[in-house]
Amino acid sequence: MSDPRMPGHLDAAGSPAPSLTVVGVRGIGEVVAGSDVARLVVDALARDGVSLGAGDCLVVSSKVASKSLGLTWSGSKVDAVAAGTVRVVAERWADGRPTRVVESVAGPVMAAAGVDGSNTGPSATLLVLPDDPDAVADRLRSDVLALLGLDASTPFAVVLSDTAGRAWRGGLTDFALGSAGLHVLEDLRGGVDHDGRPLAVTMRAVADEVAAAADLVKGKANGIPAALVRGLDPACFDASAEGARRLVRTGPGDWFALGHVEAVRTALGAAPGSDEALEVGVASAGDRDDVVARVGRVVALALLEVPEGSADVDVRSARGADAAKDTTQDGARGAAVAEIALAAPEDYELGRLVTRLEVAAHSEGLRATVTARGPLCVTLTLSEPDPAVTSHASRQS
Repeated sequence: MSDPRMPGHLDAAGSPAPSLTVVGVRGIGEVVAGSDVARLVVDALARDGVSLGAGDCLVVSSKVASKSLGLTWSGSKVDAVAAGTVRVVAERWADGRPTRVVESVAGPVMAAAGVDGSNTGPSATLLVLPDDPDAVADRLRSDVLALLGLDASTPFAVVLSDTAGRAWRGGLTDFALGSAGLHVLEDLRGGVDHDGRPLAVTMRAVADEVAAAADLVKGKANGIPAALVRGLDPACFDASAEGARRLVRTGPGDWFALGHVEAVRTALGAAPGSDEALEVGVASAGDRDDVVARVGRVVALALLEVPEGSADVDVRSARGADAAKDTTQDGARGAAVAEIALAAPEDYELGRLVTRLEVAAHSEGLRATVTARGPLCVTLTLSEPDPAVTSHASRQS
């Protein structure tokens, strides 16, 4: 990235165009418990002829902080994730254990509560995140300023970065886990855009953007755990600015507190992370499970809170050339994958069981259709959505 001091970068009005410099911090070496991260970073930059000062932002991988603080876990990863979890958002089954996206004690919603086993050094232990990443960033900022002989009010920032995926987006990116000395959000609400139109919702996640920019020159594979970002707008700096926890959206403002499958299962008594969820079964990560497993989870979920009920299941082939076709009430057709006869000793309990199975089917991408009724018995067919109907609906939306 270009240096803002370089000539030739002018905007249409003849003023210097905004630009950033992002420099990887080389030569930090292996960090261990008790390492002085501030000293390691300052010395590494000095060896490359770079000095820190006002207007700089230092981005440091959270893994470096965890190593220096001795935040290792010698037990199982499942237990480490559980210890770092406030609540489970979504879960899938992989490699013989549940893989979970959780709201972490550290703040963000992320896979496995940020527990990581890569680049952990010769000991090959698991690393966990600090409980208060903002406090860690603040301490690192204070340590660096002290080494430089600068006052605490100096416009200088530290961002503690970590890596995560994002809803609706493929791949991983770095984000601000902790922050000190930087306005993590730029609130543009109440202003206007370049064309003079009012801005009503725009809030830039500045700290996340800084962390992502820094990751372009550092990362897990090249042994560069920190970067210097230079050229930020002076208005970004504030020694008393709130930390990165402000970026975490939980509570009433969180529209996506659970995965869509987990929301349905929670309503039926099998919240993610619970014993009931494991009892019913958890879908596999990656490719969709076979029909037998999916139907089995639907039935188990339906019966979970209706212990007096019973289900007789006949699983069919969903792919055979002569697979049965069922017509639903709205005319959609799909390949039948199972026929289920539900029974209960009372009409009320039978009604609950039928309704629960209809809802549970949705959590597995199936549709339940009542095909027969009898005394204290109802038969339903589970069907795959018709690909032609699904494709048409997608095009219409």
